[in-house]
Amino acid sequence: MTVHASAPDPSVSSDNALLAELLAHRAQFLAFLAARVADSATAEDILQTAYTRMLEKGGQINKSESVVAWFYRVLRNALTDHYRRESARGRAHDGLMAETPESYETELQANLCTCIAGVVQALSPSYRSALEQIDLGGQSITDFAKAEGTTANNASVRLHRARRAAAKKLIQVCGSCADHKCLDCSCKRHV
Repeated sequence: MTVHASAPDPSVSSDNALLAELLAHRAQFLAFLAARVADSATAEDILQTAYTRMLEKGGQINKSESVVAWFYRVLRNALTDHYRRESARGRAHDGLMAETPESYETELQANLCTCIAGVVQALSPSYRSALEQIDLGGQSITDFAKAEGTTANNASVRLHRARRAAAKKLIQVCGSCADHKCLDCSCKRHV
C-alpha cells in the first residue's frame, strides 16, 4: 500500500503568516479603534470583525503593499460601517419615538376596557386615590406619599393593594376580558 503525501496548500501558510503579522500589531490596532469609538468593548468587536474580513479577503493584498497598511484600511472601513449602522439605529429609534407617544396613547385609550373607570370608583377611597393619582394621574409614589402624609413605602404598599383589589373586581365584572389585561375590550359593560 502506497501513501502519497499531498502538497501543502500555499494559501494556508500565507494566511497564517498574514494573521501572525497582524496579531503582532493587535495593541496598536485596538488603540487606533479605541480612540474613535465610545468604549473598549465596541473597539474589540470592530477589531474582531476586521480580522474576519481579513481572513475572507486576505488574497486581495497587493504583494508590494504593507499588510499593516492594508489592515488599517480594513479597520477604517469597519469603523465607517459601524457608524453607518449606529446612525441607522438612531434614525429608526428617533422615528419610533416620534410616533409613539400620541398614536400609542390614542390607540390604547380607544381599546382600553371601559369597565376600569367603574371598578376604580367602586374601590375604597384610599385605594381609589392611590390609583387615580399614581397610575392614572402620573404622580410619583414619593409625591403621593408626601401629599397623603405617609411614607413612600406605605404608599407603595397601598398602591399594590389597590391594584390587586381593582384586578379582583375587574375579573368579577369583565370575566374573560380581564384575562387579556382588558386590552381590546369585548365586554363593553359598565359597573
